Amino acid sequence: MRRLTAILLALAMSPCLWAGDLAVRGETLYTMAGEPIRDGVVLIRDGRIRKVGPASRVHIPDGVTTLEAKVVTPGLVDAHSTVGLSGVYGARAGQVHDQDQLEKTEPVQPMLRPVDAYNASDPLIEWVRQFGVTTLHTGHGPGAVISGQTMIVKPRGRTPEDALVEEATAIAITLGPSVSANYETPGTRAKSVAMLRTALVEAQAYRTKRDDDDKPAGRDLKHESLLRLLDGELKAMITAHRVTDIAAALRLKEEFDLDLILDGASEAYLLTDELLEAAVPVLLHPPMMRAARETENATIESGRLLAEAGVPFAIQTGFESYVPKTRILLFEAAIAAAHGLGLERALEAVTIAPARILEVDHRVGSLEKGKDGDLVLFDGDPFEYTSHACTVVIEGEVVSEECW
Repeated sequence: MRRLTAILLALAMSPCLWAGDLAVRGETLYTMAGEPIRDGVVLIRDGRIRKVGPASRVHIPDGVTTLEAKVVTPGLVDAHSTVGLSGVYGARAGQVHDQDQLEKTEPVQPMLRPVDAYNASDPLIEWVRQFGVTTLHTGHGPGAVISGQTMIVKPRGRTPEDALVEEATAIAITLGPSVSANYETPGTRAKSVAMLRTALVEAQAYRTKRDDDDKPAGRDLKHESLLRLLDGELKAMITAHRVTDIAAALRLKEEFDLDLILDGASEAYLLTDELLEAAVPVLLHPPMMRAARETENATIESGRLLAEAGVPFAIQTGFESYVPKTRILLFEAAIAAAHGLGLERALEAVTIAPARILEVDHRVGSLEKGKDGDLVLFDGDPFEYTSHACTVVIEGEVVSEECW
């Protein structure tokens, strides 16, 4: 009995190794919650970060698997994508069976749920993950007055349920000429805004009738979705590039008290005072986006200009109609860093900044105690062309070990 007691006491005094324990040590550790840590360590237990700090202060228990790298960052957060709805095979001529990001039968469809179309096994998901993306804000893309909803996922698992962080995040709205290219109506900017305003007013009327009627009619999924938008349960993610369209988005925010996120925003640098006054964050277009038509005034220095003005923003990959249907977040952030944003602010724009804008910073975006154990291990400067994302970790699980 005395021997058993001694064994139990010794076990109680020793570090407890639970399944999934992992230690990550980096010559430079960017936590995005303070200054970079030289020779830093992150301890992960059961998928969550347990300790972060200098190696001199964070003891790695015996038996814990330890990974080492030149540079360690939080997992990258893609602020806006259509990956999972827009798949890799649509890149081949004539194959559109995996292109579900835009339904073209009608221009106002807020009830469309991305979880019903998300393909967790699409090769494109694995591909972006290998470049360090561990959280995706994805769903229905731009091109309709209201194209549907968005959600937040981790790029893992075989089903949407395996990947889900948040099933419904925003309703995707588009203002500008790209809508008229996909539908017979609207044909002009004013008509687009009028159709959106009409849909919101009809949802308000639906609520009044539903609440006042002793025997309400059957459910209306379109109106119910818009009521979640009007009640602030869902964000209004409005894709708008020109000053004209950005100004219209700001008016709609004021009129209907929308929780607005501006998407794309090629000319946002011309309206920084207005964006600051309205407290509207920006999911900025990819810096290397093609500048033509409604995006012709986009600049590769938009990130720097918004940062200097104090406008909260994050860098996104968006949707591309050509191979491979998405841009690479790591490369886009590198270009922004090289054109005035700098390494740490560019890293912020693809980690903690999008997490804050999407309100998931309690889980992702930085390396802090209690957050998800999502990390990327690099063999050099993350934004240097010759460096690679060699290991990607999602909630303590190594999901990629190839150097990309």
